[in-house]
Amino acid sequence: MIKKKLLQVVSWVRKFIRKNFHSENEDLPYYITILLSLVVFIVAINGFVELTEDLAENELESFDAIITEYIISFRTDALTGYLTLATHLGDRYAYIVFTILLAGFYLIKHRSWKFILQTTLVLLLASLSNVVLKRVIHRARPSLEHLVAVNTLSYPSGHAMSAMAFYGFLVFLCVRYKMPHWIRYILVGILVALILSVGVSRIYLGVHYPSDVAAGFIGGLIWVTLCAVLFSLFDLLRKRNRRSQS
Repeated sequence: MIKKKLLQVVSWVRKFIRKNFHSENEDLPYYITILLSLVVFIVAINGFVELTEDLAENELESFDAIITEYIISFRTDALTGYLTLATHLGDRYAYIVFTILLAGFYLIKHRSWKFILQTTLVLLLASLSNVVLKRVIHRARPSLEHLVAVNTLSYPSGHAMSAMAFYGFLVFLCVRYKMPHWIRYILVGILVALILSVGVSRIYLGVHYPSDVAAGFIGGLIWVTLCAVLFSLFDLLRKRNRRSQS
């Protein structure tokens, strides 16, 4: 019975691919986006679970110690200034400023709140889930000297998770929607560099373990890919509905 059901699923998938995955299908970009996002989502979920299990079994101490020692060995006044700025770009106040700027751009360019509401939703989901995960896992901060003030728990990093969610979803929008290629490359490069800088800054400033940052990045990526799937499905269904009405 199970084998028969499995064969039916495989057969349906084959027919679906043959019918929809060809260059003449105008919905192909949606299918590709949904498929790739689902794959990354599944891999990210598995990675987060495995990393958290390693933490519970105290298997991350050596990894955290080696990476932390290497990163803080680069401490200089100039680098401290840059990474302190980077860490502030992962704070709520930075997101408020960027959200206002993005809202102005989207309203002028597209006369729509859709993209800004989507970006805000991804950030809120990541932030709320981070609060829950911190309380459940309850990992204390590193005992190193903290170069910035902190007053919450450590795992996963809220800054890394929110940066991946907010700036990562902007990367998705840059890739998904039409714009000149050179602008897309510049924007994606800046956003990726910003995400990495926020994550590294938390280790450099002594307020997070590397595994906290890794878990934060993965957690943010989970929300980005899940929302990418859902938003793409909504857009696809809305597009099909318009076609059927016309």
